[in-house]
Order: sequence, then structure tokens, then C-alpha cells
Amino acid sequence: MPIHREKRTLPYPPGKMFDLVIDVDRYPEFLPWCRAARIKRREPGVLVAEMVIGFKMVRERFTSHVEYNATDFTINTTYMDGPFKQMVSRWRFLAHPEGCLVDFFVDFEFRSALLQSLATAFFGEVVRRMVGAFESRAKQLYGARLPPSQTPVL
Repeated sequence: MPIHREKRTLPYPPGKMFDLVIDVDRYPEFLPWCRAARIKRREPGVLVAEMVIGFKMVRERFTSHVEYNATDFTINTTYMDGPFKQMVSRWRFLAHPEGCLVDFFVDFEFRSALLQSLATAFFGEVVRRMVGAFESRAKQLYGARLPPSQTPVL
């Protein structure tokens, strides 16, 4: 089972990064390999999201249960239905002197041995590009600004 954990410091407030990641409907606009995304059910603190991922001839649809807390800026996702045996991911956005410490974790396993072997071979690159896509999206939406604590006073 590929497991990946990544931490990055970005110059945006934790709330802005949280808002960007929880906006699942917008994923196809910027996330590599995301062909479609929609919220099937929305309740306070919980989403059920469906995504279609595709790469060349491979196209898979899956559904996830997403628990989120807008107060402590956490997003926890568990797999419900689709091509995985199991999948969990966690985003945490922590205040940092330079803006926000993004802490991302993902662990998954496909049912198909073929998909699993492809995912394992390209896993590191895929996850780095995915996290990089969120970083690029933040820059596109919020600019390359410093957090208020580091904004020069004129």
C-alpha cells in the first residue's frame, strides 16, 4: 500500500488553504487527472463526494466520505465505493509564522493488481503533482502575498 506524507509551508492563512481543499466541486479546474467531481450529500461537517479520475485509457469513479472541521482546519477522507480496497487521506492546515503549514497524508490500495502496480510505480510523482496543483491554485486565487504578520508596515 503506497503511503505518502508531505508537509509544505505556504504564505497563506490556514483558513484560505482549508477553503481551497474543501471546495471539491472545483477540482476538475486544476487537479491533474481529475475529470469530474461533485458533492452527492452535504451536512454540517460531512460531505459525500464523487470523483472521476482518468489517465490515458484508465478512468475510474469513486465515492468518499469527507469529515471536515472549519474551526481547526482539518479534512479527513475515507473511501466508500469504487476501485480501491481502501483509501484514507488527511489534510491539516496549521498556523505558521510564514503563513500555513500544510500537512497532507494519503494511504490507499487498489483492488486491481494492474492499477495497484501502475499506482505504485508512479505514486510519488502523482502525489507531488497533486499537492503542487493545490499550491499553484492557491497562488492563482490568492496571489503570492505574505501573511499579515509579515506584511511590511509603511
